Amino acid sequence: MPTRRAVTGRSREPRARFAEELRLLRTARGHSLRQLGDRLGWDWSLFGKMEKGETVGGPEVVQALDVHYGTPGLLLALWELAVSDKTQFKERYRRYMALEAEAVSLWHFAVSVLPGLLQTPAYAREVLSAGGLKGEALDQQVEARMGRRELLAGEDVPQFRTILSEAVLRTSLRDPQGWKQQLEYLLEVGERGDVTLQVAPFSAGLHGLTNADVMFLRLPDGRTVAYAENGYRGELIEDSVTVERLQRAYDSVRDLALSPAESRRFILRILEEVRASP
Repeated sequence: MPTRRAVTGRSREPRARFAEELRLLRTARGHSLRQLGDRLGWDWSLFGKMEKGETVGGPEVVQALDVHYGTPGLLLALWELAVSDKTQFKERYRRYMALEAEAVSLWHFAVSVLPGLLQTPAYAREVLSAGGLKGEALDQQVEARMGRRELLAGEDVPQFRTILSEAVLRTSLRDPQGWKQQLEYLLEVGERGDVTLQVAPFSAGLHGLTNADVMFLRLPDGRTVAYAENGYRGELIEDSVTVERLQRAYDSVRDLALSPAESRRFILRILEEVRASP
């Protein structure tokens, strides 16, 4: 049976869609494969194989393509999905990643795990390996996740706010050194002017976002969409009524959370506990 296609005529199969996007972007620029290779410094035959779906390449070449085409994070997101999901493709997640790449601001709540945008390599590796990845696939996914951090790097970046449940900060890595580095990175990122980091302590009690991580994306056209996920699935939410209800729950959690300054001191105390542990 042929691969099912969306109403746009584009493939829903991840590897095919990734290859298709590469071809469309290159031909839109009017470049040959040789010209693309000369511009980026890779053998042009690699790009030919990627566009035919014979290989997906590595994260470093995909990041270079994202920069070249002006699609920050989009190709890397498609690559990550192509690598990790070889049988079924989550159309809504792909659409979410495309929207994330163009968002002007992001608001996030974490119930148990740090968001990928704030993870260190050690943290990402342990989280992904707990999900069953190993070997080369694990290495590729860690690299891809580190590449996504570029969304918050540079000058023209979206405003990012995250509220971390205290459970996130009380669930340490098995490697104490890796956990210390992760906490230090959180403090470092929290110092950036475009990042606001808050902690929702256990004392805040129950609230409307106790069961799932949520990311809100404010888009250039003024719309807001949400992506909610638990340990088993995620859902892109574009219905304005549902998004507004989730935003009200988010606002309630923000009212209960510690201020950014108090949150920084909270993380510092946890870091000092880690440093003092034998």
